[in-house]
Order: sequence, then structure tokens, then C-alpha cells
Amino acid sequence: MGFQITPTSPAGKWLGFVAAVWVQAISGNNYTFSNYSDALKSLMALTQLQLNNLSVAKDVGKAFGILAGLASDRLPPPVLLLIGSIEGFIGYGVQWLVVSQRIQPLPYWQMCIFLCMGGNSTTWMNTAVLVTCIRNFQKNRGPVSGILKGYVGLSTAIFTDLCTALFSEDPSTFILMLAIVPFLVCLTAVLFLREIPPSSTSREEKEEVRYFGVFNVVAVIVALYLLAFDVSGAHGVLFSRIFAIILLVLLASPLSIPLYLALQNFNSSDSKSSLDVERQVKEPLLVQDIGAKSETGKKMEVAVVENGNGLVAVEEMVGKDEAEVEIERRRPVIGEDHTIMEALRTIDFWILFVSFLCGVGTGLAVMNNMGQMGLALGYVDVSIFVSLTSIWGFFGRIISGSVSEYFIKKAGTPRPLWNAASQILMAVGYILMAMALPGSLYIGSIIVGICYGVRLAVTVPTASELFGLKYYGLIYNILILNLPLGSFLFSGLLAGFLYDAQATETAGGGNTCIGPHCYRLVFVVMAIACIVGFGLDVLLSIRTKTLYSKIYASKRSRKSGAVPNVH
Repeated sequence: MGFQITPTSPAGKWLGFVAAVWVQAISGNNYTFSNYSDALKSLMALTQLQLNNLSVAKDVGKAFGILAGLASDRLPPPVLLLIGSIEGFIGYGVQWLVVSQRIQPLPYWQMCIFLCMGGNSTTWMNTAVLVTCIRNFQKNRGPVSGILKGYVGLSTAIFTDLCTALFSEDPSTFILMLAIVPFLVCLTAVLFLREIPPSSTSREEKEEVRYFGVFNVVAVIVALYLLAFDVSGAHGVLFSRIFAIILLVLLASPLSIPLYLALQNFNSSDSKSSLDVERQVKEPLLVQDIGAKSETGKKMEVAVVENGNGLVAVEEMVGKDEAEVEIERRRPVIGEDHTIMEALRTIDFWILFVSFLCGVGTGLAVMNNMGQMGLALGYVDVSIFVSLTSIWGFFGRIISGSVSEYFIKKAGTPRPLWNAASQILMAVGYILMAMALPGSLYIGSIIVGICYGVRLAVTVPTASELFGLKYYGLIYNILILNLPLGSFLFSGLLAGFLYDAQATETAGGGNTCIGPHCYRLVFVVMAIACIVGFGLDVLLSIRTKTLYSKIYASKRSRKSGAVPNVH
């Protein structure tokens, strides 16, 4: 065949995942607001409440992620990426024009629109990447979610540290990077990201686990490298440029996996033909005629259909025309494919939704206000806290994705239990920050970063396991509504009002607050919210215990080659 990489080949499959990793490594630009929020506040003479509402506007962009979810069932991944990249280029490009003072500050409502566009752009990128990769690697959803969401967490530190290394922390240049870099990366990814058939054998599943291990190792090296740069103090120009070059090489290193697979298959004649691939995509897992007889002595045909979780359902089909089959169609149970309306009618969806709000809503409030929190406690340089939250958020995402998958395969442990653990730890972090002890902001930012990362990495595969993959793009974006909702409730209202109540006016028309009292009550309220989320996650774990036991049994039976008991 010669040396070539097609989208449906093993090398092409992993090249698509590498492209997905790159997209996620630059799609966390929505979390970098603290890096240039103070410049916007000074330039536009804003109060803290007005500034917080700007941060809410960027998060409101995620509410329109429903459009990306609807489009994901109708448009191919490359089109979704193009839409997101163009929208982000415009949204952040206008912010750059304002902060660099190439144009006069726009009216407040217009700035809200462009921040909203910047926030919405990432929903198209994330939907294209997550939906495609979880469908491509159905048997390893935890590692897929952990790695991809982990790089989203790292993206804040990647942007921050590259800008610090190359441009001396200039806010306008930083925003210019947010506009240009995602645009160029998405243009590259559209060439490789495709939806292809998932693994169908135990051998392929084991290979996936091995290669995901390589991705995990590379990601951890990148995170530690960024952390070392952050904690090592000021750097000279030459050192900073060397750091930037090595970082880019590390980000490119996952390419070794598809290249290895391509070389391994060089001149091989054993690759599947396009006809074989087409058959694999279109043929369901059916046992059409098992020759069994019913109690009446009539021959039965039984359809054995494997859903996305590996669970097997059996339906008797003989003697029924299409109208009868439709009449007997029942409401899906947890673990089967749900439409969005069917999912919204379940109590489990709303338990997951509200618990997600308690975790990501409070976490976003910290990320959006980290700059002001640091200044209130007397820190001059707050970029270290932004970077710490990002890097430790990565560790929370990547570890929880793999660990939760491991315990499902080994013991059938419900995935929501890991969300419960993160919620209670997050509450401890907020209490520490409320106490304002020396170094508590460092410890608190690390804890919040870890727990926020766990919530994102665990909830993504949990939703696919509870409600199926058929309409996953839309279900995922409904859950992501928690980001703008949580930002509005905890950042815009709670933090904004309570900060302004403690602040004093400045000569320029804005306001400021110095001291631990500025955010103490905010932290206490958010700790209470996390305790509520903990209770909801424990309840969801109890309600889904049977589902995860079935998933565990299905994985065990497939591994041993036995036929699962479907009754």
C-alpha cells in the first residue's frame, strides 16, 4: 500500500486524536480572563460588578453551545471547528483592538457581545472534539475525557507562560494570541478530525489503553514543565525563548504514535478495504436467526444489539409489523440512548445538572475573580494563581478520567462517586480561603483547580453512560449551560455584589477593596453550595449503582469471551 495515513486507518484514528489534543490545548482561552481583566477595568473605568458581568458575558457564550450541540448531529466535525475558529477570531480580535487602544473602548453592551462570541467559540471546538473522540474510543471514555479536558485545563498556563516568556506579560499581545493561535490550530485540525468506527475487539481495546498511557505521560511532563517555569521566578530573554521552543516540541510529541503506527503498517497488505469499513459502520451487531422456538412452537428471530456502554439488549422481532414495533417502543432506561426530551424527564439528569452547577459554578467564580482576590490579599503579581489553578486543574482532570475508568473496569464503582469526593474537598478549599491564613490562597487555588478539573473530566463520560451517545452532543451542551448559569449566580451576583458592598470608590470612577473581608462571605456561601453538591452526587451514585454493575459485568464478559447474560 505504501506509506499513507487515511482517516479510517489506525494511524489516521490516532492522528485525529492528536489534532483533538491540540484543539483542547488552545480552547481554554475562556479561562484566561483574569490575565487581562484588570486592563479592561482600568481602561473602561468599571466597577467590580461591571467587570464581573463582563466575565459573565463570556460565559453566557456557552449557553449558545446548544447550537453546537444541535449542529453536531447534522454537520461533520471539520465544519464545527471552522465555525468556532472564525467566531473566536472575531470575538478576541475586537477585544485586542480595544485593549491595545487601536480603537476607542466600545460601549459596554457591545463589549459584552464580543466577549460572548469569544466564549461561544470554544463550545463549537469542544463539541467537535469531545463528541467525535468519545464515539471513536467508546471503550475508554474516562481516559479520553481526562486527557482532552486536561489539556483544556493546561491551555490557560500554556497561553500565560508562552506570553510571559515571549512578550513580557503585555495584556494586548496576550489577547492577540487568543485570537490568532486557536484559529490556526483549528485550520490544521479540520484536515484530520473524523468520526470513525470504534474498536471492536479486546486486542484493539488493550492497544488503546497502552497508547492513552503514552498520552497521559506526555501530558504530565507538559504540566510539570509548566509548573517548574512558574515556580522558578523571573527568567531572562534567552531562557524564556528556549522554554517556549521546548514547550512546543513537547506539545508536538504525541505525533510519534500515529507515525509509529503508519511505519508499522508500511507496505502491509492486511489493511481493511473501504468496503470492509463501510460494512463495519452500517451493519448492527445482530443475531438474526437463532433457530429458537417460543412456547407456542413458533420460530423466533432475536436482535442482539450492543449499545455504546457495551450493554446488550434482546428484542423479539418476529410476527410484528413496523406499526406494532413502534407501539411497543418503551421509554429508555438509564444506560440506553435518550433523546434530549427523554433525558430531561429523568430525575438523574437533574441531579447531575444541579451537582455540576455547584462544582463548576463556584470554580468559575474563583477563576474569574482570581486577579481581584490576589490584589485584595496584597499580592502584586496574581498570574501565578491563575497558572496554578490551570495546572492543578489538569492533574484533577487527567487523573480522575483514568482512575474512574479503572475502578469501573475493576469493581463497577459508580463514576459519580468521584464527583462527590471532589465536592467535599472543594468545600474545604473555600473554607481555607475564607480564613485568609498565610499561603491559603496558594493552597486554595490548587484545591479548587484539582476539584474543578475532576468535575469536568468525570461528568463528561458520566453523561454519555447514563443517556447514551446517539444525542450526546446536545445533552453535553445542555449540561454546559451550568457554566454561564454558575458564572452569573456565583461570579456576577454573589461575588460582584458582596465585593462592591465592601469596596471604596477610586478617583477614576471604579472601586477597590483591600483585605481578607472582601471575599470571605463569598467563600463561605460557595462552601455551602459544594456540600449540597456532595449530597447530590452521593445520591446519583446510589441510583446508578446497578447501571455500573452491568457495565462492569459486560466488560468482564467481553474480556473473557463469554456471552453476557441479557436477562
